[in-house]
Amino acid sequence: MRDHRANPALETKIKQAKELKKIISGLKSRGKKIVFTNGCFDLLHYGHVKYLESARSKGDILVVAVNSDASVRRIKGRRRPIVSQKHRLKVVAALASVDYVVAFREDTPFKTIKLLQPDILIKGADWNKKDISGAGFVLSYAGSVRTIPLVKGSSTTNLIKKIAQAG
Repeated sequence: MRDHRANPALETKIKQAKELKKIISGLKSRGKKIVFTNGCFDLLHYGHVKYLESARSKGDILVVAVNSDASVRRIKGRRRPIVSQKHRLKVVAALASVDYVVAFREDTPFKTIKLLQPDILIKGADWNKKDISGAGFVLSYAGSVRTIPLVKGSSTTNLIKKIAQAG
């Protein structure tokens, strides 16, 4: 018989921002490099997995900030997200490359970046470094800002279109 209890290891990856700040402070004091990225992660696909694996390889600890449902609606439109915030947090946390997941309500993760002060800020190569939220702040304390190549043709919007056409 299958055990349907929640995975406690998974739940420990999902944190509130203030709790995560304390954890990160401790990790940094031990010399760990903190990598931060963010996104909606509405329908998780191979492009997301590859992106997060690559981000994780740039440091010791990967923190992923996930847009709240209201934030996704403001950015992507009233029909999004497809998957609820609660479930998106759990799916991202289930990835081996991800150490911590935190939700944010704003349209950008600037407040979360300011609170956590990561060593490395990462976004996809479709972003110009100067346009990445928090880039100037991270650079102000000698952190770095990097972009990662994306998997061609791999996007949630394209996936939704394919599903709609197949239906």
